Amino acid sequence: MPDLLRRRPGLAATALLCLLASGLAQAHPHGWIDMRLRLVVDDEGQLTGLHQSWRMDPFYSLVVLEELGQADGEGGLEAALDQLGGEIRDNLVAYGYYTELTLAGEKLAFDAVNDYTVLERGGRVEFIFLLPLAEPLPMAGQTLRYQVFDPTYFIEMVHEEEGNRPASDALLVGGGLECETHIEPANPDPERVMQAAMLDVTDEAEPGLGRHFAETGEVACR
Repeated sequence: MPDLLRRRPGLAATALLCLLASGLAQAHPHGWIDMRLRLVVDDEGQLTGLHQSWRMDPFYSLVVLEELGQADGEGGLEAALDQLGGEIRDNLVAYGYYTELTLAGEKLAFDAVNDYTVLERGGRVEFIFLLPLAEPLPMAGQTLRYQVFDPTYFIEMVHEEEGNRPASDALLVGGGLECETHIEPANPDPERVMQAAMLDVTDEAEPGLGRHFAETGEVACR
């Protein structure tokens, strides 16, 4: 299970116990993340990376902040959040940072994430990072699609919403390009929904289950 906090056993165990106690561990997912995404475009109109912001759900954030607040060490909560950011980044490497970006059906490659931070905002833990492309990609005349998802569907990844619709800043394009954006809701097969509902916190989901519950972002530039 690609737990974002797997390398922090005490924190992961505490969060897991709280999830069990709250009754949320009856089916997948066991938590969610609200995300915003901005395409980073250079002066030549080339896509160079994806700037992402992930906000953990209020309950999981509370558990994390309480655990970090009790940790010993210099620097207090800010230093603990910095350390947590490195651990999250490291845990995401093996899973492609939970992100798939495609052009004409072909997956694009990413470079390593070196620009990231974790902060507390409004009582929620937020992981912000820049995911660079391995090679810059011209955007004019291109249609890109992406999905961000936890392969095991232990965590549900959704775009920020306003009034049951994607927020105005849930998907943005930098660089002054004229682009049309669209976020397609997930439409999982009923059998997949049933499969996820039957999984409890101790079960291992089949690889790629989260893909079927992922929203799809689409960006078409002139």
